[in-house]
Amino acid sequence: MLVSGKEILLDAHKKGYAVGAFNVNNMEIVQAIIEAAKETNSPVILQASQGGLKYAGVEYIAAMAKVAAETAKVPVAIHLDHGTDFVQIMKCIRNGFTSVMIDGSKYPLEENIAITKKVVEIAHAVGVSVEAELGKIGGTEDDITVDERDATFTDPDEAERFVKETGVDYLAIAIGTAHGPYKGEPKLDFDRLKVIKERLNMPIVLHGSSGVPEESIKKSVSLGVNKINIDTDIRMAFNKGVREFVENNPDVYDPRKILGPAREEMKKVIIEKMIMFGSAGRA
Repeated sequence: MLVSGKEILLDAHKKGYAVGAFNVNNMEIVQAIIEAAKETNSPVILQASQGGLKYAGVEYIAAMAKVAAETAKVPVAIHLDHGTDFVQIMKCIRNGFTSVMIDGSKYPLEENIAITKKVVEIAHAVGVSVEAELGKIGGTEDDITVDERDATFTDPDEAERFVKETGVDYLAIAIGTAHGPYKGEPKLDFDRLKVIKERLNMPIVLHGSSGVPEESIKKSVSLGVNKINIDTDIRMAFNKGVREFVENNPDVYDPRKILGPAREEMKKVIIEKMIMFGSAGRA
């Protein structure tokens, strides 16, 4: 069931739960996500970063995601994560992505508004949903790095103006999460989240959620987060599955036997996330 990101997230917004947006880089990751979604009866968002698209190719990612959606009896959206290149965003739309992110957070507010508005006008004309980001989320994701000193929390007044002028469908906000592994426990600004949600009354996105404690995730969902991005936890599960199998079976060279256990490890983590986010049973 291939649907728009907006269709999935508006339901989450209305009913008070969050949907996992899981980054994909190869077939095994796609399979792990879809199998987890089917087992938990959960809507799901398959998303690819610009680095993931560079590695696998937008055509391959789009084709795998479409096949996955066709085999699933749950709502599936295909999303571009952290799109910064206009040409790349258009290429994703042409290849069947049902949701794209335009990340203009590194620019001043006026420029971010102008860039986002342009993407929204084009994407909406063909039924594709749009996510944008306001504030700067620290850490590194592929080729996008924001130093901790440069990370800034989202301003509620700016967020209200930004959404009104761009017409964006859901907004990624900065409230204390970061991309990549955490060195300590992240402290989230729940008061800021509550104010932004009340003023915007729309789906809110939380990036950098791998490694955030379950209690904080659940509180974020209760305060209005509806899309939660997960990448690092999947990579770590993949790494664990491959390492353990190779260490215990050093003579095996069949990639199917090596990658199969990794797929199962990822699936376990994804199922846990879907239950934690409250999307299980919502399809």
